[in-house]
Amino acid sequence: MRRREFITLTGGAAVAWPFTARAQQPEQMRRIGVLMNRAAGDPDGRARVAAFQHGLQQLGWTDGRNVRIDIRWGEDDADRERRYAAELVALAPDVILAAGTLGVTALQHVTSTLPIVFVGVGDPVGAGVVDRLARPGGNTTGFMVYEYSLSGKWLELLKEIAPSVTRAAVLRDSDSPAGIGQFSAIQAAARPLGVEVNPVSVRDAGEIERGVAAFARAGNGGLIVTPSGRVSLHRDLIIAAAARHMLPAVYAFRYMVTGGGLISYAPDWVGQYRPAAGYVDRILKGEKPADLPVQAPTKYELAINLKTAKALGLNVPPPLLARADEVIE
Repeated sequence: MRRREFITLTGGAAVAWPFTARAQQPEQMRRIGVLMNRAAGDPDGRARVAAFQHGLQQLGWTDGRNVRIDIRWGEDDADRERRYAAELVALAPDVILAAGTLGVTALQHVTSTLPIVFVGVGDPVGAGVVDRLARPGGNTTGFMVYEYSLSGKWLELLKEIAPSVTRAAVLRDSDSPAGIGQFSAIQAAARPLGVEVNPVSVRDAGEIERGVAAFARAGNGGLIVTPSGRVSLHRDLIIAAAARHMLPAVYAFRYMVTGGGLISYAPDWVGQYRPAAGYVDRILKGEKPADLPVQAPTKYELAINLKTAKALGLNVPPPLLARADEVIE
């Protein structure tokens, strides 16, 4: 081999080696914190996390390869949410996904700099989570679950499926910032429908049992079960109480109808976690939460349980049945 050829060969190898070594280096590991407002064993909570992880995978983020996901289950308990918020912030993630108003406010008390993407917040502006929907400001943005006008729709559906109802108990979490707006919207819808509405708190199982039993003593009653972590926690008790007292009930969670409830009208709660993955991806790539607008649901789903309707002696009107996205027989 000639000297010039040898120098060219060895020089080319020296130049090529660093590029090869760089190509073989592992991808940078990013970190995502997740604060859920469900119990670790809750099937719906697991489905929401799975939807989030699937959304991330579609965008090129795989847990254990180029991202680490740390999950905490706050169960919508104030002390637990605060403790886990502090734990997640201490891990110094690149971004945190927070489910529910209690979780995101707990995180905001710990950090004003780490990016936060929320899902399942009823009134982000009213709760002080963001300054504005279009341009949130600060370190937080995300996905709200409904507008207050939806609350009036629940009462309209209750009256449509059970026309004899003249009284409605509104099961709500009195500690929820969205509760006042929800109840006001239901009251506004109640007047033209000729329905009297009464709040029932869902702070614990005993309060639910006593409140529903007291309400059911008079006739022509029905229930509106508004969304909250506590409602989800006590869902089996609420469904059982409605059945025991023969009360038609409208729910804000589809899974309460698949679990035996009468009717639900709600956004696709699990579906919100897929676009949330998109916001997390954009933040990991350099965008700021302050510049990402808070988004409202674009689709609501109606589910009806005909078996429950039959047990309550109700005939579901054909027009209502035709509008249903899901019918359980």
